[in-house]
Amino acid sequence: MRILSALVALVALTGAAAAQSQQPPQKPAAKPAAAPAAKPGPKSPFTPPAFKITIATEGAFPPFNYLDRKGMPAGFEMELAQEACQRIKAECEFIALKWDELVPGLLDKKFDIIMSSMEVTRERRQRMGLSRRYYLSPGAFIAPKGAPYDGPPSLLRNKRIGIQRDSTHADWADKSFRRSAQLKRYASVAEALNALANDEVDAVFGDKAQLWLWSRKPEGSCCELVGQDIKDTQTLGVGVAAGLRKEDAKLREALNKAFGEMMADGTYKKINEKYFPFALN
Repeated sequence: MRILSALVALVALTGAAAAQSQQPPQKPAAKPAAAPAAKPGPKSPFTPPAFKITIATEGAFPPFNYLDRKGMPAGFEMELAQEACQRIKAECEFIALKWDELVPGLLDKKFDIIMSSMEVTRERRQRMGLSRRYYLSPGAFIAPKGAPYDGPPSLLRNKRIGIQRDSTHADWADKSFRRSAQLKRYASVAEALNALANDEVDAVFGDKAQLWLWSRKPEGSCCELVGQDIKDTQTLGVGVAAGLRKEDAKLREALNKAFGEMMADGTYKKINEKYFPFALN
């Protein structure tokens, strides 16, 4: 009986082996396809930053410089600064400080550059190294819409002209009109413009950008810029420059080069036109 059982088991094993030999051989499992290599991103036109600098502004003179909703410095000057940073291959940080803290902070090496609508003066030239001018807002007249003053300043002879007391614009008006116009002096440009809106003067002479900005407000809707731009370096100055330490001559040279390139290739003009309908260079 044991011999018979063994024979039956042997026959079963032989049959199973034969069945397996008749099945077609299985192909080895395919290897998963390699993922395609990621395409490199667009190449930046700028090389990695070569150094870091900090640029300070007041952030209180829109649209030239102000603080955006996140509290970061923004505006016309900050866009110029950002473009200049790319061109000189610098990583730039922007900070806002009170006006009276700007020059002392620069000289104490708390930051590297001031860009805050800082007029070029003899005193500042003595204390700092100034860049080339990066904007100039000329002198201009503003008068009621339709007033017959859209021409040379001589059209305003014998008229009432509002000016800010003890200002460069007052100096120009004194020199240019002498006694041929009625110069009415006010403590501020805002007071002079209020007098214009109340028909107490026929025109106001001042900074073109400042007058234009007022004309865009509801209280200034009565009036418009008239006449020619007034550029007189002896009385109205040469414009606005960036402030640097005198010993940072190489940084000043690089910044000057960047400003020059921006003005030559049209970049400055594009930024200018985002903020003002007239040129500031």
